[in-house]
Amino acid sequence: MSILEKNNFPDALKLLSANELDLLASEIREKIIDVVSRNGGHLSSSLGTVEISLALHSIFASPKDRIIWDVGHQAYTHKILTGRLRDFESLRKFHGLSGFPNRFESPHDPFTTGHAGTSVSCALGIARGRDLNKEDFSVIAVIGDGSLSCGMALEAFNNIIGLKSNFILILNDNQMSISKNVGAWSNYFTKIRTNPIYVKMKDRGENIVKRIPKIGTSLFDNAEKLKNRFKHFIINFKAEVVFEELGFKYIGPIDGHNIPMMMSVLHYAKDINGPVLLHMYTEKGHGYKPAEKDPTKFHGIAPFDKFSGEKFITSAKNSYTAVFGRTIARIADENKKIVAITAAMVDGTGLDEFSAKYPSRFFDVGIAEEHAIAFASGLATEGLIPIVAIYSTFIQRSYDQIVHDVCLQNTHVIFCLDRSGFVGEDGPTHHGVFDIAYLRHIPNIVVSSPKDENELQHLVFTAVKHNGPFAIRYPRDNGEGVKLDDVFKELPIGKAEIVHKPKTKNPKNKILIIAIGSMVNPSVEAAKILEDDDIGVTVINAIYVKPLDEELIDCEAKKTDLIVTVEEGCVLGGFGSCVNEFLLNKGLSKPVHNLGIPDQFIEHGERKDLLDMCGLSAQKISKTIKNFC
Repeated sequence: MSILEKNNFPDALKLLSANELDLLASEIREKIIDVVSRNGGHLSSSLGTVEISLALHSIFASPKDRIIWDVGHQAYTHKILTGRLRDFESLRKFHGLSGFPNRFESPHDPFTTGHAGTSVSCALGIARGRDLNKEDFSVIAVIGDGSLSCGMALEAFNNIIGLKSNFILILNDNQMSISKNVGAWSNYFTKIRTNPIYVKMKDRGENIVKRIPKIGTSLFDNAEKLKNRFKHFIINFKAEVVFEELGFKYIGPIDGHNIPMMMSVLHYAKDINGPVLLHMYTEKGHGYKPAEKDPTKFHGIAPFDKFSGEKFITSAKNSYTAVFGRTIARIADENKKIVAITAAMVDGTGLDEFSAKYPSRFFDVGIAEEHAIAFASGLATEGLIPIVAIYSTFIQRSYDQIVHDVCLQNTHVIFCLDRSGFVGEDGPTHHGVFDIAYLRHIPNIVVSSPKDENELQHLVFTAVKHNGPFAIRYPRDNGEGVKLDDVFKELPIGKAEIVHKPKTKNPKNKILIIAIGSMVNPSVEAAKILEDDDIGVTVINAIYVKPLDEELIDCEAKKTDLIVTVEEGCVLGGFGSCVNEFLLNKGLSKPVHNLGIPDQFIEHGERKDLLDMCGLSAQKISKTIKNFC
């Protein structure tokens, strides 16, 4: 029996020798690779933190001691070591283990973390709460170097000065976020040398902490002191100067794959008064050659052959992301004003082709969505046309910038919201279900969603031609497999289309479905199912949430017995609410039923299962309508 299977972790870690801990690390890596190869998941990040997890749980006593993993991509070993080994096979499956730390899943997860940059703020809050309650436990946060570019992390750093709370921050420096890191701090840290204590450690000091913008003097109490310290830092290239100026006791760099070394440092740091920063070097994908070679590919990966590292081919259809990427590259060939912006998601948003063809017109701002939006609006004021490609769930972080810096200014910024609706196995921290509700009420913005990948390319083209804020939301999945038009065309803003009509002129019941985006085709399928019961259904593809095609809806609503709206978004304040408001103001007294995502956070699982659970599959849509009839 393996060490992993025969011991009760995390308590048993304290009884293992250094050699046994190394063997356990290998067993855990094999387990993670095996499960992720079948379920998909965040592989390279978690492989890079196996030893850090083992060292942490060897020194600290979770759940009494609080360990907060930033983002959570790194936490698979933590899950395995905290009583979830038997359930690990269900990772990211419907009703199975979450792919992220989840405070409702285990007492060992003190905070649910799915978005970057949260850990420092959470750790400070927990530490201060501990002190106010006069309790005694350790607080440890693990943050990646890429997440240090996040404004929230910098704000937390700014708050550390003057706080005397004890907590440990581990900087997991793997020189990457998802894509290669970018940012000002790389210029500061490229020549950091390893501490003399660890002089034999391989020199990996280049390109660390690349994503943090330059620290302004507002972070320090004394500007003259900053100037002198900064000069000292430039001359001596010592990371501790910066972090100790921020209020930390700095220890490092440390080999993040050397368990005894980390245990020794953690044991020492545990007894230090005040905040401590442990700077650990790790390798993303460590221990699995394909992931070491291409950590970006294995950051978040679908099921793959664990022996070759090759992805399984699941569909020949174009993904929405791929179609978007090719479309913007084609439009940029003709329009030199097009620029593209993303937040550490070059490949994930489909901008790899554009970035390669037009590097001077491409901007990866790091995990800094707020900055991305204001930066884009600044570009727009100078006559450029910025296309901002960010996942729906992440652009939530920049709500104020969308309102104040774009829509209030009425600048020509195009928001391309990938992963709108259910994202599947990543779960509630990543579902993009709120974008319609938080965008449609902002003045000046156009909000749209395509029914298929061909309509997506036309909407991107339309957005470029429009002069003002324009949002396009589209799902994570492959498209419908439709033929892509060779020539782009403008889709008249605020104009919908009828995509299905009843077969018979006088059906028993007359239904009007008004659907948006990914729900148009399931609605058409539902309409065909209902024809067998002599229920005649007209289906409108709204295309635009805002402005709404009031003329077409008014015309068709007068002919129907029941109006049904269908959206892959939250019902409260969403597309259905938009239709309700129009009908109410119009004084049209027809029964209306809104189908969408209910007022709750929906768990992880395959997208088709989540849609069915929320009544958004073709079968469930037809069943709901039949029950009404």
